[in-house]
Amino acid sequence: MKEIITGNFAPWRFVLWPPCSIRVVDWNIDRGLHLPEIVDFLAGTNADILVLQEVDINARRTHRLNIAEEIARQLRMNYVFGREFEELTQGTKASPAYHGQATLSRWSISNPRLIRFRKQSHFWQPRWFLPRIEPFQERLGGRIALVADIDVAGDTIVSYNLHLESRANDELRLAQMDEVLHDAANHDLKCSVIVAGDLNLDVSKQRAASLTGAGFREAAPTARVPTTPPRHLLESGRHIDWAFVRGPVQADSGQVHKSVTASDHYPISFNLRRVK
Repeated sequence: MKEIITGNFAPWRFVLWPPCSIRVVDWNIDRGLHLPEIVDFLAGTNADILVLQEVDINARRTHRLNIAEEIARQLRMNYVFGREFEELTQGTKASPAYHGQATLSRWSISNPRLIRFRKQSHFWQPRWFLPRIEPFQERLGGRIALVADIDVAGDTIVSYNLHLESRANDELRLAQMDEVLHDAANHDLKCSVIVAGDLNLDVSKQRAASLTGAGFREAAPTARVPTTPPRHLLESGRHIDWAFVRGPVQADSGQVHKSVTASDHYPISFNLRRVK
């Protein structure tokens, strides 16, 4: 399969100027295991842009569906999918399964590309002594950021859809984040940029200065509200899903949707308004 695939399901519309507000949802959807509930929630948000992580294509666990395409078709959105891993325990040689990130939009999406991080944990690589069964999650590939331009009635929003490494340590995750910030620095400060995703990292306890120093501002209250359910009695949840914006835009109405149980992560949402 190609590293990037696209699909267009949004109806064409004629507009003279950009809307005053854009609704954005960022969510690790846990492979799309609970697809009907995921679609129901996303439809209710009336979002213009979706930034999704852990999205399956042709995996046994998600009924061989192209999850990104299913969501895009049902919500009448365009989408771009970036391949993170081939899931060796979820497909066959004749019918391989893949896993990655998807960005969806009611507006046109162009110039999709991947940042395949130089530093990887290699935790997921297959090993001869491990059986090819699901608990070991053997994979080919590596963590990525999916980058795409979203044309909102003549205004361009550059979206960075991240999934940083869940294994190894924060030093590795910060190195992967630095690659994203280095890439984003190529865009003029007058360009609207979203950096969002599952960082597997509490940015508020680490080098948040690297983001603020690059001009990024937090878009949702994930430093105060956990974005995952508690794993045990002594934990209230983790702060690992984040969204940041930069440029002539302002984020408001940020929310962590803790009532949503369709994934092992909570969705986060916010409105994006252009600042003159």
